[in-house]
Amino acid sequence: MRVLFWFCDDFDWTPAIKTLPDVPEAEPAENRNTVVAFVHIEPRDVESGSSSETKLVKNAKWLARKWETLRIILHSFTHLGQEKADPEKALELLDRTKERLENAGYSVDQTP
Repeated sequence: MRVLFWFCDDFDWTPAIKTLPDVPEAEPAENRNTVVAFVHIEPRDVESGSSSETKLVKNAKWLARKWETLRIILHSFTHLGQEKADPEKALELLDRTKERLENAGYSVDQTP
């Protein structure tokens, strides 16, 4: 897994074109004072026994505390490496990460 974290005063999106037929329609979103995690998930990250998910959760929480925010955005960004995990398994990993962060008291969104 490769992750690039940024703190953003403003991080917004407006979906323009739906490119995947099996995905629900996405709504625009506006976010203020948020940690944005650009996440590239590799095949080994979705294997049983991988610690990648836990490391992502811990790093996101650490940076959110450091930057004094409870807002985290998870953005699937498959341009940080050559090997890419299966999209469905990668989404499942991001969904679990989101749930764990929310259970810890963070407000979490995923980009469409």
